[in-house]
Amino acid sequence: MRIGILTDSLSELSLDEVLRHATEVGAETVEFGGGSWSPKPHLEVTNLLSSPQERQVFLQQVADAGLEISALNASGNQLHPSEPQNDVMTRDVIRLAGELGVKTVVLMSGLPAGAPRDRMPNWITTSWPPETTQMLQYQWDDVALPYWQGLAKFAQSEGVSKLAVEMHANQLVYNVPSLLYLRSEIGDIVGANFDPSHLLWMGADPLAAVACLEGAIHHVHAKDTRIESAAAVRSRLECLTVDHPGERSWNYVTVGRGNPVSFWQELIGALQAAGYDDTLSIEHEDVQVGGAAGVAEAAATLREALVR
Repeated sequence: MRIGILTDSLSELSLDEVLRHATEVGAETVEFGGGSWSPKPHLEVTNLLSSPQERQVFLQQVADAGLEISALNASGNQLHPSEPQNDVMTRDVIRLAGELGVKTVVLMSGLPAGAPRDRMPNWITTSWPPETTQMLQYQWDDVALPYWQGLAKFAQSEGVSKLAVEMHANQLVYNVPSLLYLRSEIGDIVGANFDPSHLLWMGADPLAAVACLEGAIHHVHAKDTRIESAAAVRSRLECLTVDHPGERSWNYVTVGRGNPVSFWQELIGALQAAGYDDTLSIEHEDVQVGGAAGVAEAAATLREALVR
C-alpha cells in the first residue's frame, strides 16, 4: 500500500512545490485533477493533449521527484442535462491519461435529469411517491447505461483500463449497490474509487462496504468525515455549505480527525483482504486546516496505520 496525494488538495502551491511537499510527507504517488469539478491547478489538459513535448516535460517532472501518477481525475457531472461541456472535459482527461500512459481515471457516474425535458439533475433517494421510481428508471435505462457503454469503449480505445467511479452524493452511483449495478451492466473496466468520507455521512459502514466490493476497487481516496453533535437534531441530510462547519451535522476533516488511526488500520486491512493493495490518495477538504498542513497530518496518520 502506498500513500498518494490528489494535488487539488494543494491548489495554492505550484507543481514543483506540490511534488516537493509530496516527497517530504512520504507520498509515492500523485493524482491530478482535470475534470469540471477541479480547479485544475496542476494539469493543463488542453496544452498537454496538443503537445507531445509538454507531456514529456510533465512526466519527467513527476519522475524526477521520485513519484508516480496513480490516476487522473475527471470528476464532474458528465450527464448534466444542460452542461454538455462536462462530457467533453471527461473525455479529454481520458484521452490525456492514455497519452501519458496512466491506466486509471477517477470520475463520477454522472446524474441526469429526472425526465427528458428537465434542465437540472435530479438525485432520487426515496422510493415514494411513485414518480421517483419512474424517474430513476429513466435515468438508468434511457441515459446512464447507453452513455456508459459508449464511454467504456472510448476509454478502452484510448488505453485506459480502469474507470474508478466514486460513490458520491447527487450522483446516480452513490453507494455499493449502485456501483455494482453499473459494473455488472458495463463490465470490469468499471470499479470503485473508494472514498470512505461520503459513505460515513450517509450512514454506511466503510468496512462492510469494502468487503462487498472485493475485486472491484480500482483506486482509493483517503478522506475523513466527522459526524457532529448537530446531526442529532438536523439529521445527516445537510444543505448548509461547508463554510459553516460549526453549524453543520457533519464535516469533511483531515484524515484522523474524524476517525482514529485504528479505523484507518482496519480499513487498510479490509482493502487488502478485498484485493486492493495500491495507492491511498489523500484528498484534503478540511476548511479549517490549510492544505499543506492537512496533507502532512493525513500522511502521518496513514503511515502510522500502515506500520500497525
